[in-house]
Amino acid sequence: MSNILIIKHGSLGDIAQASGAIQDISENHKNDQIYLLTTKPYFDLFKKSPFIHEVILDKRLPRYNFIYLYFLMREIKKHNFVKVFDLQNSSRTNFYKNILFPKANKEVWSSSLTTLPENKDKEEFDKYSVLDRFNYQLKTSGLITVNTLKPNFSWATVDISEIKKNYKLEKYILLFPFCSPHLSNKKWPYYNDLIQLIYNNYGEKYKIVTAPGNDEIKDAQNVNALALLDNGKALNIFQLTSLIKDSSFVVANDTGPAHITAHVGAKGLTLFGKHTTAYKVSIERDKFKAIQVNDLNNLSAQKVFQRLTNFL
Repeated sequence: MSNILIIKHGSLGDIAQASGAIQDISENHKNDQIYLLTTKPYFDLFKKSPFIHEVILDKRLPRYNFIYLYFLMREIKKHNFVKVFDLQNSSRTNFYKNILFPKANKEVWSSSLTTLPENKDKEEFDKYSVLDRFNYQLKTSGLITVNTLKPNFSWATVDISEIKKNYKLEKYILLFPFCSPHLSNKKWPYYNDLIQLIYNNYGEKYKIVTAPGNDEIKDAQNVNALALLDNGKALNIFQLTSLIKDSSFVVANDTGPAHITAHVGAKGLTLFGKHTTAYKVSIERDKFKAIQVNDLNNLSAQKVFQRLTNFL
């Protein structure tokens, strides 16, 4: 039995996307111990993953914090990992490689750099979709990939019957009108207009709800929908995933909850401006589609509602 390390720091949407690749790594190494290096927001999440045996915390302190870096590298080295799958593929994780395995090839350290096709540079390779890049990386590393292109994040669900009972939820449409303050170009401004269209056409058939994060609770007061909380606090990742999976429909900006929706098999729409493309982030699935426009300010509530009714 050998020890295998996977690196995946975040974000939430990226972790939902990577769940298929993590499953394939685990299933290709059934007789090995699978460890995962991640950050604090996702430590407890991965502790419950059926594909991970142990989770190692990376606080991601500045690289010039040599004391922290020394102890992190010592923690990693003590497990004598025979192979590392870098699914973060960042400058930070490449920095770790240069410390831990400076001369390693793809047989020891699997990353987008070590598995890069000989006839392509990284800039060109990064134009591929996220899941295609994962798939190429793992196949080039000698793995059989069954789940990488079709991630299933449903393992991250829990029983939320009490929450649904408290809010009297049966059929509900779930909206995610929020985004990080520094990513305001991802924010579609017409959620209240969409809510009015839903009520005008469907009456009380569906409850309209949101699930704000802790930093979004105040903003949720400006949305004409029921904000779901657990004892005054934001739902945790497991509760959020379950709420999404049980929904009748989801409408979301290009944020973590949109990626969760895509990879738990729920119905929905995500709204994209010109910041990226739905293809590049591998978000469209059979039941989950994207509307892509150059300027989200010019995407009408009527157009989104028409797409919503096609699903419902």
